Amino acid sequence: MTSEETTILAVGVRPLDEVFDAIETANRRPQPWTGFDHAVLGAYRWAAGAQVAAPVTAAAALGALGPCRAQLLAECQAAAVRLRHALDASTDAAGALGAYRALAWLCGHHDDRP
Repeated sequence: MTSEETTILAVGVRPLDEVFDAIETANRRPQPWTGFDHAVLGAYRWAAGAQVAAPVTAAAALGALGPCRAQLLAECQAAAVRLRHALDASTDAAGALGAYRALAWLCGHHDDRP
């Protein structure tokens, strides 16, 4: 297996099949969805290459099949900053929290899948 094929089989530190399972689980959440739910799904879809715009910065993925690891980490940091600003401003932080938790899980910062 080439290094390119190995890269295709993972999103961040998560195996691709685990990410697809996360997408399916997020899609099955009961409606109406909260901002948290939408952000989690958007983060997963962008990271897997199924959505063009990143959940926080709206940046397009740099890789052919989704964001590279560096872009995934940068988006996670952007989500952390947005979350911090939302909490400081006492505004609705649900979307920022959802994006951060999903991206942090994909990057391997924690093992709790949102």
